Amino acid sequence: MIHSKKELRKFLQLDALASGRSSTRAKVFGDEIWKFQIALRHLEFGSQLLGAARIYYAPLQIWFRLRYHALSLKLGYSIPLNVFDSGLCIVHRGTIVVSKGAIIGRNCRIHEGVTIGATNGNDRAAVIGNNVFISAGAKIIGNVNIANDVAIGANAVVVCSITEPGTTWGGVPAKKISDHSSRANLDRHIQI
Repeated sequence: MIHSKKELRKFLQLDALASGRSSTRAKVFGDEIWKFQIALRHLEFGSQLLGAARIYYAPLQIWFRLRYHALSLKLGYSIPLNVFDSGLCIVHRGTIVVSKGAIIGRNCRIHEGVTIGATNGNDRAAVIGNNVFISAGAKIIGNVNIANDVAIGANAVVVCSITEPGTTWGGVPAKKISDHSSRANLDRHIQI
């Protein structure tokens, strides 16, 4: 969660680094994915404000809420607030569905066609560690835990916890396919 303007700037800087950007500013034309991430982070900040600060920030919150909603529809994203920690990198347009019960650590790189969801009427979804790479079409279903530095291959279906850090998983259901970590797929400047 983002509690201050300083944290908001830090989150945006780390998200920009993770996305290979040299600036936190969005281009005037295009750049919709980055504009979505800016709106997401501002809404996360605004959701934590109380009292006079909340009232003062309300007009900007309305602007970011409208932008967030419009870009969610345009890009195909269903990403709730306060789920991703800093260093989020959304690579492409395309359907991304994340449950509000998910908790996702720092430096997550996520591709199109990914679903991170709850199941069987349970509100709890995945708890995903730091430096995790989630490839196109991957599905992470249910109340599972994923260790740090894990790479999840294209179209993998994860239904059991992955407790071994620094490994790659793929298949249906997902099984360990190598001892290679996610680090080759993430920007080296942000890895912890």
